[in-house]
Amino acid sequence: MDETIKNLIKYVVENFAEKKDEIEYLFEEKENVNEITVLLNSADMGKVIGKQGKIAKALRTLVSASTPRGAKRYAIEIKEKV
Repeated sequence: MDETIKNLIKYVVENFAEKKDEIEYLFEEKENVNEITVLLNSADMGKVIGKQGKIAKALRTLVSASTPRGAKRYAIEIKEKV
């Protein structure tokens, strides 16, 4: 998995979240997709996802645009930490 994409996701998420020390990232490589799960504190969920999911959609667009042609695609999931 590309380190640049990981850093991009961390940068964007940590700029919106208040409790940066509680964020967890799970990276999993599957056959044709790289799955990234971001686990957040419940207080940060709305800040990172944004109104009507605009920030989350913009993050997915950034990652998609940064992925080289022919490379595995990235699936980003934002979940609340239990």
